[in-house]
Amino acid sequence: MEIDSLEQILAASPVGTVLPAMARLNLSDWWLAGGAVRNTVWRSLYGAECALMIKDFDLAFFDAKGDREQELAAKVALNAQFPGYVFDVKNQASFARWRSGRRTYSSTEEGIADWLHTATAVGVRCDTQANWEVFTPYGLDDLFNGIVRPTPAHGQNPDAERKAASFLQQCASLRLA
Repeated sequence: MEIDSLEQILAASPVGTVLPAMARLNLSDWWLAGGAVRNTVWRSLYGAECALMIKDFDLAFFDAKGDREQELAAKVALNAQFPGYVFDVKNQASFARWRSGRRTYSSTEEGIADWLHTATAVGVRCDTQANWEVFTPYGLDDLFNGIVRPTPAHGQNPDAERKAASFLQQCASLRLA
């Protein structure tokens, strides 16, 4: 039920517009995750009183042989198709090499599962025939119930606490867990 609702909400939003273009990039093990998914759902649930908007589209993928040029090429291609949107494209295989203090990931899913909050660690993608897939390492309950909960690795992380406070300021219907 929640996955069907998630797909319906996202398909009717800018997420549904950019997903097919992301699929055509042919990046390995890619997912769109993060704020674009989370904020779209929360805006749908809580309406205009929730000021959280899509800031950017976080496209995560995994290519052990890839480099920053691959990220840049994908970003350029997406910006050419959607000049009004911002894209953040990151190869989870090389994330720790340039992001100080981060551990090395063995898959895109491992990287997404390490994001700050459970409601943010939700990935969606589609194939070139528009068949959707959803990745939810912590389920969808927190996302659909407006709960801001740190992922297990970030329970005492000041960054997670700051972001949670920011979410609550912009969307009064949310709750901390």
